[in-house]
Amino acid sequence: MNSNTLKWLGFGLGVAGATLLAHGPLSQLRELSIRDEMYSHLPFIPLISVYFLWARRRVIHLNSTCSPRGGILLALVGLGLYWAQSQLVTSLQPHDRITLSVFSLVLLVQGLFLSLFGPRAAREAAFPLLFLFFVVPFPTFLQEWVVSLLQRGSAEATDLLFRLTWVPFFREGFVFQVPGISVEVAPQCGGIRSGIALVITSLVAGELFLTKGWSRILLVIASVPITVFKNGLRIVGLTLGAIYIDPRILDSELHRSGGIPFFGLALAMMAPVVWALYRAENSRRKSSVDLGDKTGAPVPGEKGEKQGKAPGA
Repeated sequence: MNSNTLKWLGFGLGVAGATLLAHGPLSQLRELSIRDEMYSHLPFIPLISVYFLWARRRVIHLNSTCSPRGGILLALVGLGLYWAQSQLVTSLQPHDRITLSVFSLVLLVQGLFLSLFGPRAAREAAFPLLFLFFVVPFPTFLQEWVVSLLQRGSAEATDLLFRLTWVPFFREGFVFQVPGISVEVAPQCGGIRSGIALVITSLVAGELFLTKGWSRILLVIASVPITVFKNGLRIVGLTLGAIYIDPRILDSELHRSGGIPFFGLALAMMAPVVWALYRAENSRRKSSVDLGDKTGAPVPGEKGEKQGKAPGA
């Protein structure tokens, strides 16, 4: 059994121990993912992180060193936060206690990895390690802010789309009066569940198809207006269906559970963004190669074919 195998074994045992330590909060987290659709994505986050760790195992092994000091410090911060939440039973809301508990558990897992594999390997595994933070529920104040932001954005998108369809309407805040129907853009209409799913999808797509930090950041940023536009399109589409087809559409299963087709539409809108960023990366890379050829400067990743011959050759 080589050293890397022993490190993975130690990491697995450490994660198992941390899971046992936080068994109570993790059980509450599981119940939250079942009870609240906003957090239905939580079970998939560790699986995605494990996949990317497995996919990068070779480069992790090549950069693996033993660096217990920094990792132990990070793990101690995680343990300290976990202890703190246990002492703040009356000060924190139950939801925020779960948030702090899971956040501390993620820090503990990251510290364990850093201790066993070292900082260079941790940099190579930065995406799967940082991606674990998506398993942490939003704290209450942040959740309310995000929901409010998406609600306002969806209302503005709805306003714009109604104007483009030439449907007469009167707007008062989040309420739209159209012929024979009153429609309110409620907080749940903001699409926070699909918005989170789209951000996660953009991160994974960026990791799989893009190589530059700037293009990955732009892809994640693009997911926000796509989410807002998709929400507005859904609201306007259902409203027009209620006006011209059947008013019962607004109370139908299509309204309550019809988000999947619109999420598919959002993915379809994201695909050309990924393609455009991929092309932009290739274009910049090609320009760099052409510039290197013209100036005679070595191009990163190429061997020095232009080096002089060795003496006596």
